[in-house]
Amino acid sequence: MPAVTADTLTLPRVIAPADGARPRRVLQVSTAPSGLEGEGFPVRRAFAGIDHKHLDPFIMMDQMGEVDYAAGEPKGTPWHPHRGFETVTYIVDGTFVHRDSHGGGGVITDGDTQWMTAGSGLLHIETPPESLVMSGGLFHGLQLWVNLPAEDKMIAPKYQDIRGASVRLLSSEDGGALIRLIAGDLGGHEGPGATHTPITLTHVSVNPGAEVTLPWRADFNALAYGLAGSGSAGAERRPFRMGQSVVFGAGDSVTIRADESQDSRSANFEVVLLGGLPIRQPMMQYGPFVMNTRAELLQAFEDFQAGRLGTVPADA
Repeated sequence: MPAVTADTLTLPRVIAPADGARPRRVLQVSTAPSGLEGEGFPVRRAFAGIDHKHLDPFIMMDQMGEVDYAAGEPKGTPWHPHRGFETVTYIVDGTFVHRDSHGGGGVITDGDTQWMTAGSGLLHIETPPESLVMSGGLFHGLQLWVNLPAEDKMIAPKYQDIRGASVRLLSSEDGGALIRLIAGDLGGHEGPGATHTPITLTHVSVNPGAEVTLPWRADFNALAYGLAGSGSAGAERRPFRMGQSVVFGAGDSVTIRADESQDSRSANFEVVLLGGLPIRQPMMQYGPFVMNTRAELLQAFEDFQAGRLGTVPADA
């Protein structure tokens, strides 16, 4: 169950769009393939098989877990480079420790978000804390990669640590859904995350049998991903569930509905709903480098090999 919860009856409400708003129809439902990342923790590749024209400005998203580790099992990533984009790591349950080659770092836990602007580049590592390795425990989160426009790809690296307590908590109009607004604008409400490319990022918990219709910027794309449970998307009620992504078409509103009964650790249908303003620039990716041209990719690789993205600290 998500770490950050609230009584929807006490929260500000997101008013459903007025009559005449164009509902977004579902273009595609895809199932995320499973794999292993880093030192061997399980992930689902949420956007695998979706055309980049529907993802822009997003690059990829991994669901990490949900996994209940036994003692000695928790795993992280080794040191690795990034350049040219942002990573958004949202921890639903559990704890991750992050550190970089510039001296930055910290701990993100239950409901926290670490927003890392890699920009011109750094080396980075993410690991479970020693206490979690020793005891085992629940771990569940996601990592989203957000592209940077060409003019921002080489800006200085920086972090935003968005604590779970600072996330904007909202309710659907009838109180049937809890909305955690991490970044962007939703119906006039602002999330705490600051973005280079305009986006909206939310985690929505929909009560069994409830339906939520939210206003959505017409110039944004719109995507949904099931973190837990099952339900449907769009006014046409296209079924989707945990581990599946939804691509919405054009319009002014999005609709998510939860099935009457849920077969998951969470009592509700847990959905990540996100969208952004497409950058519409050429994109070239090689592993952890996302640039605009092949020449820029080659330069990123050369800079990494030459140590210009930083070096692993001696005490690491």
